[in-house]
Order: sequence, then structure tokens, then C-alpha cells
Amino acid sequence: MSKKLVIIGAGPGGYTAAFHAADRGMDVTLIDQDPVLGGVCLNRGCIPSKTLLHIADVITATREAAPLGLTFEAPRIDLDKVRDFKNGVVNKLTGGLAQLAKQRRVTVVTGRASFLTSNLIAVFQPDGHHQEITADQVILATGSLPIGLPFAPPSPRVWDSTRALDLEEIPKRLLVIGGGYIGMELATVYQTLGSAVTIVEMTPTLLPGADRDLSMILQRRARTLFEEIRLKTRVTAIHDKGDSLTVDFESDGGETHSQDFDNVLVAIGRKNSFEGLGLANTKISLTDDEKFIRVNARRRTDDPNVYAIGDIAGAPMLAHKATAEARIAVEAIAGEKTIFDPKAIPGVVFTDPEIAWCGLTETQAKEQGLNVTVSKFPWAACGRAVTLNRIEGTTKLIADTATGRILGAAMAGPGAGDMIAEAVLAIETGATVQDMARCIHPHPTLSETFMEAAEGLFGQATHIYRKR
Repeated sequence: MSKKLVIIGAGPGGYTAAFHAADRGMDVTLIDQDPVLGGVCLNRGCIPSKTLLHIADVITATREAAPLGLTFEAPRIDLDKVRDFKNGVVNKLTGGLAQLAKQRRVTVVTGRASFLTSNLIAVFQPDGHHQEITADQVILATGSLPIGLPFAPPSPRVWDSTRALDLEEIPKRLLVIGGGYIGMELATVYQTLGSAVTIVEMTPTLLPGADRDLSMILQRRARTLFEEIRLKTRVTAIHDKGDSLTVDFESDGGETHSQDFDNVLVAIGRKNSFEGLGLANTKISLTDDEKFIRVNARRRTDDPNVYAIGDIAGAPMLAHKATAEARIAVEAIAGEKTIFDPKAIPGVVFTDPEIAWCGLTETQAKEQGLNVTVSKFPWAACGRAVTLNRIEGTTKLIADTATGRILGAAMAGPGAGDMIAEAVLAIETGATVQDMARCIHPHPTLSETFMEAAEGLFGQATHIYRKR
């Protein structure tokens, strides 16, 4: 008899686990409160935001084409059509998932799931009725929720990232609270579509998780686009005036002031919610900080019948990390030898320019006292970047000084998110900077900057001169 597997949560981690388990002959039931598969990422996160960012890129390209000898009229934005295109992308992909689930004979159940025991799941409907489903094993993949501000008024003018992606209107004055990747991406969309955007961030730089040399490239460009960027500043209160919002600020030095906005977007991060899952009816335990479910290298929780993947299983809260964990959990349930031990989970910020990194950051290397060598190649010396009139970028490699093994990499510039996978492969396979330098890269491309950064560690980069 095939194993009976129940998966709670149909986001990238959940549906990937369901499909891989079904391909191995397991009897799979996939449960989610949303009747549409795809979770937050596909329905209310990654995919709609990147669709809107592509539209923003097209608009920006027309506005910045004058140095190329091209002049365009100001774009006429049909917000209804923009919204329809974004929704159409989401619908096409979610429809594809539904078809794949059907082809694999995955049973999809809509409702709120809660453990009665480790092997018995209750699925509740809005009317209070429920059904009970038995399982040999369970995979939890319930994702995360936006963090709100406790003092924010319950106003339609105060948005979280989900509400912002609905694209109900383009406010004249928008405040984005949070200079991380979610805040910066959505700020880019609304600024391009016509909002005067102010960003407030508590830390000294935008993108607090990135190395400062990368974040500064974005920050310099952002200061030319946004109305204002307030760093080392926090919001202390939001007052709903009906037709606008008054926001109180306090800087790191204690100075205070107030300013009016049409809308406020709260983008200060995401959190897990275990409420209603019935974890007390299992042997599952949480991490010491109670932010995540405790799992081992095979993604199994302290309850031998339950596995956990994705946002609830630990940082980073990224869709591609969840899909990788999904495969590991299914392989473990199938009895295969497997562990989750990545050396380089890439992070990408889809702003303009894009910021991408993987493996060890330069900041982490310094904090850990590691003996590393860092090589940077400026895109101003890259022929392809010059043809694109985008020379502000940079490519960076971090290598072990003794062995030359690549430990980390980072990029800032157009297309960085697509190119960072080369560095992920290099790190995971133990490649050295000499390996990367000797790989022939196509010319003229932005990917050549990896080769030149690697050559730079030997003082031999073709298109920059470093005195020996």
C-alpha cells in the first residue's frame, strides 16, 4: 500500500512536495484555505509583484532613452489594463498548477487544517462543518503573514503588501515603511506609476541584509527617483484623517515631525502564525525564539510523523528555499538518504538596479574573522553594460585566501537575479576563482563580469588595470 501523505499549505513548498510525492507513487492530499493553488508567492507576492516590476521597467526604459537618441511621449497608463494583465499572469500560472495536480491525481481539499493527532487532520469549512483525514506522514508548509504595526489605524488607506498588489489606485503621496526588499520593490512600482514616494527605514541603509557597497548602489539611484528617503527614522503614530493620513516620525537623534500622506504601505517583514494548527496535539516544538518550527536536516519535526518546510521551518523566508526543502522532505519520507545542507541560497531584490547575492557575504566574512580575498569588477568596464547605458553596477567575489575556493558572490545591476545562479553552482560544487576565470563566458554579456572578477583576484582582469 502506498504511503498516505497530507500536505498543509499549497504554496511553492506545498505544491512542490505534493507533486514530487505523487511522482513517487504516494497517495497525496493537499490542503489549503485558498481554493486556488500557489500560496502567497504566486497569488499575492512573488509573481504579481514581478509582473508589476516588469511594467515599471518598460516605463523606465522609455523615460531614460534620451541618451540613446530616442525620445518617447509620456506613457498613458491604463490602470485597469495593467491590473488585468497582472491578474492574467497569476490566473495562467495557478490554472497550470490545478492541471498538474489533476494529472498527478493529487487530492486537493479546501479549508482550514488543524491537527487532532499527528496522524489525523481536521479540515474546517467557514460554516463550521469539518471532515477528518488520516495520514501516515504530514508536511507543514503554511507560509507566513505580513507583520503589521500595532498602532496603525484600521483604515483602507493603510496597506500591507497584499493590499498594495491589488493596485486599487495610484496615490499622489505614498509612504513606504520599511526599506527592505518588499518595501523597495513596491516603492519602485508605485513611483514609476506616478506616486511621490517617501521611504522610512530604521537602519542606516536601505536593504539592511545586503552588503553596504551593494545597497549604496541602489540607494544612490533611489535618491534620484523617490521624493525622500528617511534613514535611522521610525514611525511612532499614524492618524486617520479620513481623506489622508498624518504620520509622526522620530529620528535616531530624537527629532520629531509629522507629514501627511494619501496612503501608507507597511512593509516591515513577515512572520509565522501557528494559531489554529493544533500543534499542541502533536509532539512538534518551536525554536527557542518561538519564530519557527524546530526541524532537523531532513526537515522532520520533533514529531516523527510530521515534517515542516518553507517559512515556518526557518530563515530565509524565500520561495526557492521552500521548494528545495520540499524535495528533501519527500525524499526523507520515501526512505532515501538526503539532508538539507545548502551552501548558497541566493537572495534577489528585484529593484532597479537588481541586487543579488549568495553564499557568504563580505560582512559575514568579517564578522566570522575569516581569511578571505574580495574582488570587485565595475560594470563601467564591461562592454555590454556600456551598450545598455547601465554602468553603475558591480560584481563581487569572496574567496578563501588559502585555497581560492569561492565562498560568496554578489551583483548589483540589471539582470543580476538571473545571473547569480552561476555563482550558486560554483559555491555548491566547490569551484575556485581559477575555475571561474577559465570558464569561457560569451562576449559581450554581463555574465563576463564574473570571469573578470575572478581574474581580478590574480591581478589579471583584462578590462581593468590593477598595479601588482
